[in-house]
Order: sequence, then structure tokens, then C-alpha cells
Amino acid sequence: MVYILVGIAGFLFAFAFDWASLRNIPIIKQIFGILAVGLIAYATVMVCRTSDKLERPTFLLPLGAFFLGIFLCLLIYSLFIEIPFRTTYARKGVGDQLVMEGTYALTRHPGVIWLFFVYVSLILMFPSGTLILAAVIWMLMDVAHVAVQDKFFFPGMFPQYHLYQQQTPFLVPNRQSISACLNTIRPRIKPTN
Repeated sequence: MVYILVGIAGFLFAFAFDWASLRNIPIIKQIFGILAVGLIAYATVMVCRTSDKLERPTFLLPLGAFFLGIFLCLLIYSLFIEIPFRTTYARKGVGDQLVMEGTYALTRHPGVIWLFFVYVSLILMFPSGTLILAAVIWMLMDVAHVAVQDKFFFPGMFPQYHLYQQQTPFLVPNRQSISACLNTIRPRIKPTN
């Protein structure tokens, strides 16, 4: 149960990271960002390692590992590669570029989707009541975090965010957003003449 609280603290530091970004407090921003990611990752690993495991069919371990690899890569890609890392996480203030293409054309907060499937994958690999409870609580924290970002933080950070809210779904992709994601994430191959 302690590790669930550690994960909750990580999400609270994610809120604090956004606050420090808006207030232009660079050192505090980086500290809060590192604490957020570090505490969430640590709590997740520890819940997987220390909880009493439920019985599971053997094939679920490699299946979960396969999907974990995919969704962990997507999470890292969306949060740390697709958006400009330095201006978003390292410099003072807020990022100066609103990304509306790639996975950010799928939903305004694709990291929530990928984190959800990371936890589903981990539950397949390390099934336990504690991990299921932790995943539910942490996902609720993540949804609350992005809801606050969407309502209070991002409209103040990005002048064009209201247009982005009208064009792109919040968390659940639709046919149009899936198409927009696929059209902007694929490398464009120019025909040779």
C-alpha cells in the first residue's frame, strides 16, 4: 500500500511541474519533473516486485512482455521525443510549440492511453490485486492530471489550444483522429521522377 501512495505522490509532483512551468521557476520545474517520473516509475516497479501474485496462464508472461515493449516505447515517444524535450522539460517556462501531429493528432493526451496499456501489460505479467488497485488509482490520477492541464494549464500556455481542443478528442480516439494520426506519423515518401 505504501507504494501506491508513492505513485500518487508522483502524480502530485506532475501537477506541481505544470504549476512551476507556468510560474517560470526553472530549477523547481526540473526537480518536480524528475520526482514525478521517478516516483511513478519506482512505485510501479516495486508494486510489480513485492505484491503477492495471482495465478495466471504461462502464456500471459510473454504476451504481456510483448505489449509492454510496444506501449512503453509509445509512451516514451509521445512524452519525450515527439514533443520538444528541451523546451518542454528542461528550460524555464512552458514549451513554445504545441504539437498537434503524430500521436497528438490521435488524442490531446496520448500518454494516458499508452500508460493504461503499460499497466494492462504489467498486470498480464505480474497479476496481483495490489497492482490492479494501484493501476486503477494511478490511472484516475493521470486522467485528473490531464483534465486539469486541458482546462487550466494548456489554454494559458498555447494560444491555439482552443482550436486544438475542437479538432482533437480528449482521450478517446475517433475515426477522424486515427486517420489524422496515421497521416502525420508515417514518414512521407516522395516519388522520384
